[in-house]
Amino acid sequence: MLISRHHFLSLLALLSLPAIATSLYAQDPGPPPSSIAKFFQPPAEFAGKLSPHRSPLLFKDGREVKTPEDWAKRRAEIRETWESVIGKWPAVIEHPKLEKLETKQRENFMQHRIRLEIGPGQTGMGYLLVPEGKGPFPAVFVPYYDPETSAGLTDKPLRDFAYQLTKRGFVSLCIGSPGGDARKPVLGDGVACQPLHYLGYICANAWQALADLPEVDSKRIGVVGHSYGGKWSMFGSCFWDKYACAVWSDGGVVFDEARPSVNYWEPWYLGLDAKLTRKPGLITKESPRTGAYTKLVEQGMDLQELHALMAPRPFLVSGGSEDFPARWMALNHAVAVNKLLGYENRVAMTNRPDHSPNEESNAQVYAFFEWWLKPGGK
Repeated sequence: MLISRHHFLSLLALLSLPAIATSLYAQDPGPPPSSIAKFFQPPAEFAGKLSPHRSPLLFKDGREVKTPEDWAKRRAEIRETWESVIGKWPAVIEHPKLEKLETKQRENFMQHRIRLEIGPGQTGMGYLLVPEGKGPFPAVFVPYYDPETSAGLTDKPLRDFAYQLTKRGFVSLCIGSPGGDARKPVLGDGVACQPLHYLGYICANAWQALADLPEVDSKRIGVVGHSYGGKWSMFGSCFWDKYACAVWSDGGVVFDEARPSVNYWEPWYLGLDAKLTRKPGLITKESPRTGAYTKLVEQGMDLQELHALMAPRPFLVSGGSEDFPARWMALNHAVAVNKLLGYENRVAMTNRPDHSPNEESNAQVYAFFEWWLKPGGK
């Protein structure tokens, strides 16, 4: 049977939309457990309220997104628009080289010191933690300034996501800043995108490396990071739709130039400019916006568009001093996209007073991953 060009393009658009059947395991695990269920609903004062950011459900020409088919096209448009400003990734590495340099037993898991191919002509040192028992296991990628903190090998226990999740039956991969200094990131050979977008690219290659492991179920891989790692995990999960879910810990879910820790304008994130290096800190006349960040602001772009790229995959914002309850008004844009697609319980936020994680907020992170990636305790 012949089909029209319009219907053929519509079919291609639908096939490009991430779906539960292809981006993670076949069956939805059902509603979130009681321990975290309330975090999928905003406080009453923010319920149904949208921030003034432009709705992701509007095409650039002003047309409204009304169907899943429309959303597939709009989703592609969002990514294309962003990458026209922040640059494009190199080709994702299909099978990144992962070398195990040292292996030892540690509690109820094996700890491998590894070297991973993270980008063109570039490797990064890190840790691979594999639980005892028969796999394949769910897995998480944990990016941070240094891999030792994530692996529980420093004096920062509340940032040891990989260690804690591996003790709970997850394979964990920890990688630090490319080149070793977050403020002076080293990009791979020939890379021409903003540093934060390159970190997202490393996320994609980390997913590929985890998916290659026989101990890992490739349909059950998530990503989590705190602060700098929160920004890193956000860009990685939003631009690489093979991640089944994500947790972003207090990285700043929207641009906010009044808060020095929500500093997407810095050159190590989105403000890299070959002609001008700004003085770090808040934006002032003496230290103005630079690089791609300038264009993003001038064009009225903000991160609510990237949140929408997660749909229908679930994400949790582990909010602290930077991502406070009022941020729900920005997250409600992603809720609206999921509603259009027929999904609920896909956007959650927990809140604590301080930027640093605490025992309670981390327990909520682990419960989120166990719900979505480890249904039935498998």
